[in-house]
Amino acid sequence: MLHPVLRTLLTAFVAALIAATPVRAFETAARAAWVYDFASDTVLLEKNADAPMPPASMSKLMTLYMLYEALRDGRVSLDTRFAVSTRAKSMGGSTMFLNESDRPTVEELIHGIIINSGNDACVVVAEGLAGSEDSFAAQMTERARSLGMMNSTFANASGWPDPMQLMSMRDLGELARRIIVEFPEYYPVFAETEYNYKDRSEANKNNRNPLLGMGIGADGMKTGHTQEAGYGLVGSVMQGERRIVFVISGLDSEADRAREAEQISAWAFRQFLLKTLFAKDAPVASAPVWLGAESEVSLVAAQELRTLVPAVPAAEGITAEAIFDAPITAPIAAGQVLGELVIEVPGIAGTKRVPLIAANEVAAGGVSVRLRAAFARLAAKFAEAVGG
Repeated sequence: MLHPVLRTLLTAFVAALIAATPVRAFETAARAAWVYDFASDTVLLEKNADAPMPPASMSKLMTLYMLYEALRDGRVSLDTRFAVSTRAKSMGGSTMFLNESDRPTVEELIHGIIINSGNDACVVVAEGLAGSEDSFAAQMTERARSLGMMNSTFANASGWPDPMQLMSMRDLGELARRIIVEFPEYYPVFAETEYNYKDRSEANKNNRNPLLGMGIGADGMKTGHTQEAGYGLVGSVMQGERRIVFVISGLDSEADRAREAEQISAWAFRQFLLKTLFAKDAPVASAPVWLGAESEVSLVAAQELRTLVPAVPAAEGITAEAIFDAPITAPIAAGQVLGELVIEVPGIAGTKRVPLIAANEVAAGGVSVRLRAAFARLAAKFAEAVGG
């Protein structure tokens, strides 16, 4: 029995829900950028997103991720105290101002890394978890690769300039997404604006994230700056039920970084709307059944399909296809995957796919059904032969 793929266009149905027009891409001044919407699992913008670049202090997110995993695995607790080596104390740049006599807790070090961008705190964590920073950097690279971050290599825990310290914007964004999803209990620290370990540095107590004071729903994550990398930011902003994470790098100044981050956030929230196109178990199409007790089976969406659509309405909009082999041979079990729903939205990169499943069971037909099918098949062959 032949099983041609049927493509049932559902555009008219979807158009009744929402029509849209392509969105003008955001022209970012950043050397590289990546913007992602959580609710719809959609990448809104990518510019040089897979190019390995110096991440500066943004790579501290990987050090934090490794520390969070150690907390999750029970290797350390928030109260665990780490020793401070002379090497850690001697770190330049942004620090917590740790001394060799200090024994900071994991909780204090997390605050110092996130809020103070403490290079000394990163070395303390690296040495405390792996014995040396070199060993920890090798573990960071190995773990990043296992997570699919193929454009990241680490030479140190802090983001200190090094030719081997490289990350892509997509890798940084994926890392940020993982931190938010996997470690929600530790995430609120990213929104804290001040931390001053033992009152040692009033000048370095403020969180450098410029988004936190803008009143736009920002609650993370990490800035970075070196002469080679320029000014960068991994940002996270929540408005209503939507969260976006974005990464920018290569800006010329703190002011440029703050302005670009605010503009990207405004664009992502104002140019797109979150819509539910199909609810879970919503009927999508019907497929013919071969040798079944019923001649058709209803195909429904296996899960809710939510997607972003451009906010500006127009005549042309979303295209949708239900794709499945037909006819489908009985018996068919309820919930059996029979095809997929494919959605494309103007102005949104990528294609949305949702499995289509059988809404109900269809038993195999009895003797009479099989006889009718056999007769119909013979008749078709006879007609084909006569026509030939």
